[in-house]
Amino acid sequence: MRNDKDNIIVNKTIEFSIAIIKYCGLLEQHRRFVISKQLLRSATSIGANVFEAQNAESKADFIHKMKIAAKETSETLYWLILCERSEGYFFDTKLKEDLEEIIRILSKIISSSKA
Repeated sequence: MRNDKDNIIVNKTIEFSIAIIKYCGLLEQHRRFVISKQLLRSATSIGANVFEAQNAESKADFIHKMKIAAKETSETLYWLILCERSEGYFFDTKLKEDLEEIIRILSKIISSSKA
């Protein structure tokens, strides 16, 4: 049985995915389809992997899924930096701040799970 109600990383990644969906909608309104598609895929994959890790078959499987989520944060950060630095892109710094918080939490989860 899942116990996601009070799971901080699950909740944060779901909230982040919803914010990204809205942001990608804005990008698409401004015809930024390629960036929007890449960002949407990598950002929502973070939460999908974290969510899947909640039903991992073993500790090693849990760590592996969390590491995949961490890798997706790196790709998402790359796309957000491109949006931030490109002319003509509306950018919300809160997205980057929220992602950096998710990165810190994932790093702690991975390191404490390995111990």
